[in-house]
Amino acid sequence: MPLPFLTADRAFDEAADDVALPYDDRDTWRRPYRPGPWRVAAAALLLLLASYVLFAAVIIAVAGETPGAIACGAGALLVIAAAAQMLRVGAWVSARGLRQVGFFRTRTVAWAQVVAVRTTQQPVRWLGLPRTVQGQALVLVCQGGETLAAPLLTDRSADFLSRREAFDRAADSVEAWAAEYRPVA
Repeated sequence: MPLPFLTADRAFDEAADDVALPYDDRDTWRRPYRPGPWRVAAAALLLLLASYVLFAAVIIAVAGETPGAIACGAGALLVIAAAAQMLRVGAWVSARGLRQVGFFRTRTVAWAQVVAVRTTQQPVRWLGLPRTVQGQALVLVCQGGETLAAPLLTDRSADFLSRREAFDRAADSVEAWAAEYRPVA
């Protein structure tokens, strides 16, 4: 069963270096990079926890405690939903615009509102924790000089920690989408 939210299209990896946007259907929302090992490991641990909770729900149901089994099953479903959402977090692009998917909030910006997409050196959050370190961030500047509250990508996030080349490639890909679809002033 293909999981489109888990992997980026393999066409990007197989495309020649001179092709910036190797996708056939550009109206589909897609992440221009693969989720990093930290994000996938955290989601796998959550799914492992959910399997234990589901097993506990089955044992509780066999013991005859239906309300407890339902509560355990609902808890497991919440953990599974959290793991799936954790894998969706990131920057997504399409011909319509750029979408920044967070755990609780998603923001979509049309390409017509984008003034610039650039990589800058700035303090960034390490693995999304409150601690900040110096790193690179891909920031989006909208009309009126407004920038998004959080950077689109950082080299210290769960997707790119210890993967400098992957960050550079993802940032170049998002910048290529912006150059292709952003209106020229």
